[in-house]
Amino acid sequence: MIKIICGPKGSGKTKRMIEIANDSVAVAKGHLIFVTDTKRYMYDVNRNIRFIDVTDYAVAGEDALCGFIKGVIAGSYDNEYVFVDGVARIAGKAIKDMAQLFYMLEKVSDLRNIQLWITCSCAEEELPDFAKKYL
Repeated sequence: MIKIICGPKGSGKTKRMIEIANDSVAVAKGHLIFVTDTKRYMYDVNRNIRFIDVTDYAVAGEDALCGFIKGVIAGSYDNEYVFVDGVARIAGKAIKDMAQLFYMLEKVSDLRNIQLWITCSCAEEELPDFAKKYL
């Protein structure tokens, strides 16, 4: 299952995602992973959540991001939640051009029964049709 948190830049998407991630620690039976491209929020995320800054791994581009997320998920059968903050920023593409990434992530999340949360910097009405079903 994929869930999108969207809104314009500065609207509190990351803060909301961190709150959801931290609240999920209490109910999760498996691992939680928080993926972003900065260490800025490292200490805001509960220490029981694996925090990953993709810049430490030179992840750049949609294919690299997709492969990285799949690799992180494949690293453990106990993964339950994956949070990706700033997917378009990390991929270097506009959301409207990322249908392939969302398709692949949906397949992986459904196959492994993982809740995948993604932030998108755009207004809800600007989301492309393929992404609206994840709201």
